[in-house]
Amino acid sequence: MADQNPTSIDTADVLAVDASVIRTTSAAPFGVTPQGFYAKPFARLLAEKLALGRALFGTDLDLTSGSVVRKLFEVAALEDARTWTALGAIYDNMFVVSAEGQALSSLGAELGLPRPYLEATGKITLKLTGTLPAGVAQITIPRGARLLTPGGHHAATDESATITAASPQVDIAVVAFYPGPSHNLDPAVTAADNSHPQKIDRWNPYDTKLADLRAAEEAANKELISITHNEKLTGGELQWPDARYRSMLLRAPHSIWTVDAIQIAVSLVPGVRQALIRDAWGGLDINQSIFGNFNFIERVFGSERDLGNPYYFTVLVSPTDSAIWDGPDGLEASVLTAIEDLRPLGIFPQVQQAEQIGICVNADLVVRGIPMPFGSKASVNASAPAQALKARLNERLRRYIDSLSFGEPVRVSEVIWAMMSESGITDVQNVMLLRYPPAMENIDFTQAQTNGPAGPGCGLNIDLAINQVADFVDTATVLTII
Repeated sequence: MADQNPTSIDTADVLAVDASVIRTTSAAPFGVTPQGFYAKPFARLLAEKLALGRALFGTDLDLTSGSVVRKLFEVAALEDARTWTALGAIYDNMFVVSAEGQALSSLGAELGLPRPYLEATGKITLKLTGTLPAGVAQITIPRGARLLTPGGHHAATDESATITAASPQVDIAVVAFYPGPSHNLDPAVTAADNSHPQKIDRWNPYDTKLADLRAAEEAANKELISITHNEKLTGGELQWPDARYRSMLLRAPHSIWTVDAIQIAVSLVPGVRQALIRDAWGGLDINQSIFGNFNFIERVFGSERDLGNPYYFTVLVSPTDSAIWDGPDGLEASVLTAIEDLRPLGIFPQVQQAEQIGICVNADLVVRGIPMPFGSKASVNASAPAQALKARLNERLRRYIDSLSFGEPVRVSEVIWAMMSESGITDVQNVMLLRYPPAMENIDFTQAQTNGPAGPGCGLNIDLAINQVADFVDTATVLTII
């Protein structure tokens, strides 16, 4: 027997109400669409419930803003809107391009690339012990100078520092070389023999960037700089942010014998700034004896491959400032180990270190809106506000220059844009990019040569070769407030 309840409503009536709401509210599509998932908005949900209420209880139902029934519908619509939002989050978390947090970590784990950890950071104190030897006015500790602990932990300076007789002590930022919580180095940790295995207290003897310090200590016949580590390094338990991790996952290949697979593996080795995987570099082999002595139309220029010899591909690696290339624990050996199981059988890698081209910037700055002391130009530039401003500008320049890929030129326009993006900088003038070592075309052999940087001229870009990469040098950068 058919239901005689006049207030009953069937599926067809609900669909009719839904269609009516669409016509009257111009609602957009919802749910899973070709463009993605769209949640129903609160206004649409409330309109549907009001329409269903009128269909069930009649058009004379009181649905004004003060009625109890409307308040119930509003509460129900709000809960439905939260449900739709949760469904949208669940849908987005199914894909690498839109997942966030733990969902993105789970997708990366399924691809075999768990979310990497960050490097722990902290502070140490460097202090001049005794007096500098004759002829040595200062000792500069470069960014990336490697440090060690008695327990074999590796760290590096995260900024450059200059120690003089007038300024014999400086606090300097350090960063752990290896990522992860195991390098949250705590100087208070005590071993059974009362030693402190996690306390940073020495320089890495294989670091070539400390040649000036070793030369000064050899001249003085004693150690000149003491290292004091009192505060624990922190942050190693943190992992890559979503944007950086997502970018890596989107580049991740689905096969191990691919260029992308090797490039991802190399880029995750601690100490690698960026990597480029290349087959033969290409071009005419002008070193062959037959070059220039035959007709290109009649014969092939190069000989066929000797099947008895192995085939090689090139892995061009740009190391970070703190990386040490040679040695059993050096970066070259670490890269070879990382790709050993990824390379195709019978094809061998040739790991090459990219040529690091030091880039420094000379520029005049016009500053407005930042309190500066009165006085001469020298006193203004030496003041604490000016030094803080220059430190922020150096960090902006470092982010731009160190983000350039192999062979990408350093452009004056982008350098100016990077500095103009800093609050308080109203103009940047007389910008000159300098490089070290200088390019051959910029060397004047009629004059005595110096070891300083050289550049193409004011306002000109610096071009690099395919095996070269720019590396920002803050110690040679001169920014002057005018």
